Amino acid sequence: MRTFANPVIPGFHPDPSICRVGEDYYLVTSSFEWYPGVPVFHSRDLVNWRQLGHVLDRPSQLALDGIRPSGGIYAPTIRHHDGVFYMITTLVDGLENFVVTATDPAGPWSDPYPLALPTAFDPSLFFDDDGSAWVTANRPVGDDGLGEVFLRGLDLESMTLIGPEHVLWTGALRDAVWPEASHLYKVDGRYYLMIAEGGTDIDHAVTVARSERVTGPYRGNPRNPILTHRDLGRDHPITGTGHADLVRTPDGQWWMVLLAMRPYGGYHYNLGRETFLTPVRWEDGWPLVSRVEPYGPAPDLPEHRWPAEPACDHFDAPRLAPCWNHLRTPREPYWSLTERPGHLRLRVRPQTLCERANPSLVARRQQHRDFAVHTSLDFTPGPGECAGLVLVQNDDFHIRYVLTERGLEVVRREGGKEEVTARVPVPGGRIVLGIEARGQEYRMRCATAPGEWLPVGDPVDGRLLSSTVAGGFTGAYIGMYAAGGDAGNGGNGGNTADFDWFEYVGLAH
Repeated sequence: MRTFANPVIPGFHPDPSICRVGEDYYLVTSSFEWYPGVPVFHSRDLVNWRQLGHVLDRPSQLALDGIRPSGGIYAPTIRHHDGVFYMITTLVDGLENFVVTATDPAGPWSDPYPLALPTAFDPSLFFDDDGSAWVTANRPVGDDGLGEVFLRGLDLESMTLIGPEHVLWTGALRDAVWPEASHLYKVDGRYYLMIAEGGTDIDHAVTVARSERVTGPYRGNPRNPILTHRDLGRDHPITGTGHADLVRTPDGQWWMVLLAMRPYGGYHYNLGRETFLTPVRWEDGWPLVSRVEPYGPAPDLPEHRWPAEPACDHFDAPRLAPCWNHLRTPREPYWSLTERPGHLRLRVRPQTLCERANPSLVARRQQHRDFAVHTSLDFTPGPGECAGLVLVQNDDFHIRYVLTERGLEVVRREGGKEEVTARVPVPGGRIVLGIEARGQEYRMRCATAPGEWLPVGDPVDGRLLSSTVAGGFTGAYIGMYAAGGDAGNGGNGGNTADFDWFEYVGLAH
């Protein structure tokens, strides 16, 4: 029997939603303040996934200007109906709910169709057998995280809400907090409403109710919650299970994709909320969900592996690979792959990581507890300028490993307060930078000649990159960065930093 390893999509990929079209499966996840928004993945066996691109990849689709850390795009849902893909989501800052459509999940996707859903979030779509379309969403009721799930009809021609509103459920537990992540399904003639409860930390859970009619009334499963790891404690290797979606294979098997977290170095979550997979079966008309394990029997589908992505990006393609992100929506082209062919060129600009701006940063997710990153940098810093590698949780919690006029520096920023933990002089010209993480120990090193590696300072404690310390819902990013110095110091606006290649390798532990 084949087995698979969880998570199936490692690193910061929370709130997964999935749909099947024939023998193909498509999955999207939240992206928060990172751009492009809503990564979209493709699989044929539910285990091996490749990224097709992003749903929201144009500024006209996604304005993240000034968005706070862990703001932005929450909880997308993807569905397919009559040859069209639909993605519905919330831009939380301002509570803007909208739908985009495409005939190919790789894009292009339409500009947003806004929906009149004030105070609502985590919307989802359901297409009934009679051709009717419905939107579920969640909204707060009072204070302290109490809420309710409600339903409205959707006219697919005008892409507007129609008909009366129906309140469906307030959750399984008395005074259940954060009833959210609602999805509707129709199974054997009954309607099932599945939601998340308890918030996205250790008390996260999945609950379900059912009804004979789409508009209700809905009755909760007496065995709720159908999935939670809250009883296993913070030291369990997989915690915070929840925010799930269901999919049925062609031969009738059911599977659940969900978010969960892998703590390490104590109760710390540098990797953020990741996408996991677990089997589902039905008993007495209710879904029974298996506990989420690091390994398990693979779905009874033909194995379909995609070609492995290169560990090293030589920046010789015409566009950045799908793994690369920007912090908030870029309004100007601060990067180039053509000005110096075979290099990623970043413009030195005044915007920095320390503010809610769009700095000159091209970054990718940390996807392994233990990893190594290397890059080649060609940069001559001017007054107040820097360029190099950064490890980012948000504007107040990050590590900068950068070349400045003063030398090569390691700057640790925690809670908005900065400390230069290392500074070493280096000769001018090309330099290779490296970061190796073993658990929460992040070591920096450099080489000015091939193979002549030198340590740069003492290891840095990586726990500041954990949401346990920094707060929020995202995971750590690693990337290439250039700036005109600290916030407010400006820059000459004409300098550039060239990165010849970037390599990311997960390490066994």
